[in-house]
Amino acid sequence: MSAGHGIRMKNPVHPGEFAKSEIVEPLGLSITDAARMLGVSRPALSALFHEHVRLSLEMATRIEKAFGVSGDTLLRMQNSYDIAQAREREAQS
Repeated sequence: MSAGHGIRMKNPVHPGEFAKSEIVEPLGLSITDAARMLGVSRPALSALFHEHVRLSLEMATRIEKAFGVSGDTLLRMQNSYDIAQAREREAQS
């Protein structure tokens, strides 16, 4: 790999897992509490935390406002995760 391509993360973390383990859990919040703070339903937040859905622009913005974590960073994490998943699927076919 040339220097122009940069370094790829082999297994980037899903932003939902990151938010759960690095933000919500350390604050001692339940999913219900965090959902209430974000103004979203518990099932919607649970789906994100359990990597069943992609991080939306709206949710990234809500997390940024509530917890001070950059929405840009979270969206870049989602993009990296999506690319890694696509590469994995391609390698398996």
